[in-house]
Amino acid sequence: MTLRVLLADDQALLRSAFRLLLDSADDITVVGEAADGREAVRLTRQLQPDVVVMDIRMPEMDGLAATTRICADPDLRATRILILTTYETDEYVAQALRAGASGFIGKGIGAEALLDAVRTIADGDTLLSPAATRSLVTRFLATPDAPSPHAPPELATLTPREREMVALVATGLSNQEIADRMYLSPFTVRAHVQRAMTKLNARDRAQLVVIAYQSGLAHPTPGTDPPH
Repeated sequence: MTLRVLLADDQALLRSAFRLLLDSADDITVVGEAADGREAVRLTRQLQPDVVVMDIRMPEMDGLAATTRICADPDLRATRILILTTYETDEYVAQALRAGASGFIGKGIGAEALLDAVRTIADGDTLLSPAATRSLVTRFLATPDAPSPHAPPELATLTPREREMVALVATGLSNQEIADRMYLSPFTVRAHVQRAMTKLNARDRAQLVVIAYQSGLAHPTPGTDPPH
């Protein structure tokens, strides 16, 4: 099956570069381009793409507002939003996830990583870059009413391998990167992660990251403050 992608970025040169890259893949085709958030919403309704690659800072309507509108439309529930931006700050990450984005990666990402990101979220997974993951964790830990670290009862139901997978997810690694590190297939990693999410009642990968730090399965390391 060919994945249909809509590009939303106010910089024509970047859209052209992303289009060239995405169209080079046998299983991906770009069906449209939008120069602002309002146009992105209109074209998403018109074209019904599988994935919208969305910039945050755009005129008329920014990418966060556009993501909110798209994700709130019941007719577009099958469309996934991949935020691709240079601004991987805690506020943007939190807003994007609240808006319903399925992925958040930086524009410095490599070509193959971008292709994998589109495939990953089209397949129903949530994808956070390491920087976005650090931003999410930093924001969570900085929240005044954030609960103290504790181990939820459900943690005891995880197998040793599932606990290991959750800890790796909390570092911002994708399923493919975990698979490469653990010498496993991406399908095996995904199965472990999905089972862990089910056992821990995590609605998505972002919540799984927070649970990992909340429970003590993962610990913030020095020098990992998110970029601003």
